[in-house]
Amino acid sequence: MDITLDNDASYETVVNALKRCGVEDAVCCRTEALFSLAKGALVREKIAGVTIQLLDADGYAIRQVTSRRREDSPSRSDALNDRQVAVVKALEKVLAYCRKEGVQLVGYSDELVALPAHVKPEEIASASALDVDTRGVYRGAEALLFEPGSDLCKVLR
Repeated sequence: MDITLDNDASYETVVNALKRCGVEDAVCCRTEALFSLAKGALVREKIAGVTIQLLDADGYAIRQVTSRRREDSPSRSDALNDRQVAVVKALEKVLAYCRKEGVQLVGYSDELVALPAHVKPEEIASASALDVDTRGVYRGAEALLFEPGSDLCKVLR
């Protein structure tokens, strides 16, 4: 069931409509201002599973927002959550800047080292090599493969 709000609906009216909605229901707004008010209420009141639609003059949805709960624990699934994906995207931008500024990153076991792009990666002992403090986030593949109790260690025994 869709609930269409009056253009002059108050914050309380919007919140009540949002709370009455089921998972497949929608709160419909006919003005941009009311749509923004409803989105704000959805966030402030932390109501999940509700859809808000902005309708045009003919009653067609031209914009839609659906609220979802943020995953509390990344251990629920093997997939990255939205925030983790955003962090990875930010890391990719930093790596693009590294390339632009002539910095290469080389992984050695559990170390990540920054070198000027013109230095050969095997010259880790170079005076220009800089250890990157990864705060324990970076682990080399060797650490994962030969970790005690790992599947690969069991196979190699």
